[in-house]
Amino acid sequence: MNTIVFASRKGGSGKSTLAAHLATHAHKAAKPCLLIDADPQGSLTLWHKLRGTDEPPIRAASRSVAEIVAKAKRDGFEWVFIDTPPNVSAVVGDAVSNATMAIIPARPGVFDIDAVQETIQTCRAARKPYAVVINGAPAIRDGIENRMVAAAREALAKFRAPVWGGQITNRADLILALSHGESAREYCADGRAATEISRLWNGIERSVKAIRGLSSANGAMHRQAA
Repeated sequence: MNTIVFASRKGGSGKSTLAAHLATHAHKAAKPCLLIDADPQGSLTLWHKLRGTDEPPIRAASRSVAEIVAKAKRDGFEWVFIDTPPNVSAVVGDAVSNATMAIIPARPGVFDIDAVQETIQTCRAARKPYAVVINGAPAIRDGIENRMVAAAREALAKFRAPVWGGQITNRADLILALSHGESAREYCADGRAATEISRLWNGIERSVKAIRGLSSANGAMHRQAA
């Protein structure tokens, strides 16, 4: 079983959004996924209520996720996605310690990029692979990243943090889909938002295979993690 934790001490970084879109993208009958909402704000749980179906299923966790993760493994889930609160509390540390890989969303702004450092240290202390994902980014124009994104990548390079080569652009489809209890792919399968989520998922899958020793680490998002 593989456990993906979405962590950042910065509120509004996009943890719940990415967890919802990615879990729904990955969930299949043959490869079932479980969502764990460990954030007291309950955004992921709200989205799940709007969805009106138990696919993928969700569990709530207040102080610890370890027991839920262990049961998910016994129950045959292939993927577990854990949304965490915007801090470095005990539940975040517990989630990271149970992670196969941590995803750290960060918007391309100075406050968001600075806040990444504490979460990186949490992952490094737990000796867990991680990668930063640029989220809520301005659109790419003529094949060129916005200068805010380029500056964010330069700043993250100083932290020696592995960063996904793509970006999740600030698109209406991502928010409109959530308001309908859907994922980007369900809302508009041919849309750019769905394409970016699919690319991110492919990157996570490649990284997890490398972590498990099932493939080369070439192209894996986590390869620079200390």
